[in-house]
Amino acid sequence: MNINFKKNDDCKLIIKFAFKNDAISPILALQGFDGSASQTATETIDGKLNIVVGVGEKDKLTLEAFEKAVATGVKAASSLGQASVQILVSSIDADAKYSAHAGLAALMASYKFDTYKTAPKTKTELSEIFVDGNGEADFAALQSLYDGIAFGRDLMNEPPNVLNTAEFAKRLVELKELGVEVTVLGEKEMEALGMGSFLGVGQGSTSESRVVVMNYKGGGDEAPLALVGKGLCFDSGGISIKPSGGMEEMKGDMGGAAAVSGAMKAIAGRKAKANVVGLVGLAENMPDGNAQRPGDIVKSMSGKTIEVLNTDAEGRLVLCDVLTYAQQTFKPKYVIDLATLTGAIIISLGHDYAGLFSNSDDLSGKITAAGDNCGEKVWRLPLGASYDKLLDSKIADVKNVNRSGPGSPAGSITAAQFLQRFIEEGTQWAHIDIAGTAWKNGNEDPREPSWATGYGVRLLDTLVKESFEK
Repeated sequence: MNINFKKNDDCKLIIKFAFKNDAISPILALQGFDGSASQTATETIDGKLNIVVGVGEKDKLTLEAFEKAVATGVKAASSLGQASVQILVSSIDADAKYSAHAGLAALMASYKFDTYKTAPKTKTELSEIFVDGNGEADFAALQSLYDGIAFGRDLMNEPPNVLNTAEFAKRLVELKELGVEVTVLGEKEMEALGMGSFLGVGQGSTSESRVVVMNYKGGGDEAPLALVGKGLCFDSGGISIKPSGGMEEMKGDMGGAAAVSGAMKAIAGRKAKANVVGLVGLAENMPDGNAQRPGDIVKSMSGKTIEVLNTDAEGRLVLCDVLTYAQQTFKPKYVIDLATLTGAIIISLGHDYAGLFSNSDDLSGKITAAGDNCGEKVWRLPLGASYDKLLDSKIADVKNVNRSGPGSPAGSITAAQFLQRFIEEGTQWAHIDIAGTAWKNGNEDPREPSWATGYGVRLLDTLVKESFEK
């Protein structure tokens, strides 16, 4: 999709906007259009089809609401068999910033994952978008942001027989072109480091487990912000196997790794003045004859022993070793991990907010503000000694779940408590559970036309921009 910041009078298809209670033409009024947010109507003027999108009340307009209006218009335009469309930001007298975000919203709404479709195209597809309003200068960083979002979506949408751990790592090595130092650790290196917790998860798979480290140095001598992502390229649950219904969605259990990888691409792409290291733990959880068993005890890189009561609580077993490696190798002051960790977070928060857990009010506040400002929102949940005590094991240092049977209480909280046990004193840490936001069936946000949302890329990029750049 090409974005051009200019007026093109030759376009036969136009997207424009109207505030609620604006003067509405009789043709629009007959369609019940009054300018309410995301309403659409059409009218033909001088032989050109105008798609009019409502943006709500003028004094309540936000960039997020405007992006959704643009995306709504672009999705409507995409079905009409035209190669180009003109977006008229000037129809509501918006400034260059809104023009730039119109370009971003148009890209997000146009995203498709059709790599494996073989049927020939039967109609002209929208391929060029013109935006008025002089947004080109502000759009440069947003283009890098979109590249990161699309990268994250692509990773999540790939089928698991294609995106195994080796292929995932291969795609991350390509970030070297943006100035990112990329290192891949295989199972021999992980074994030498003592990552027994992580290695236990993948021992039933023929796909070798890996840690990929992406180190971007744009901020001088400052200690880096460490971003850690869970990357289960497929999660069957292992011996504690999942129900078959919906198991195909477990190709997306690498959503945390996809978010961290996409964020690293966005951050490096816009040459952020910050030091950020992204680490992803890649594995596949399968029920082979060599698979980890409920009841096994494994030793983590930290030295702590873990009683594995449920092999489907595997993400935390991967993350604890990657968190230890990140802290011991890079000495970060701040560590943030993202993971599609628990179904319980969907019961708690649905699909609108990710769950946030942290040992730091300061870091939690920074993440919450970034989420509010970019539209990828988080909601902080509690941690505490009473929850932590639920993970005490009689025969090891910690158990990986509160109890092995169904209905384990406070599932998202105890998962976060498990991770906190591997955070070293003095490290400000946050865990973001994105199980409800990383993918959505039947999305209501027109900027998310695909199953994979790319959630987390924008949150992390905004956080770096607002709190960690010099």
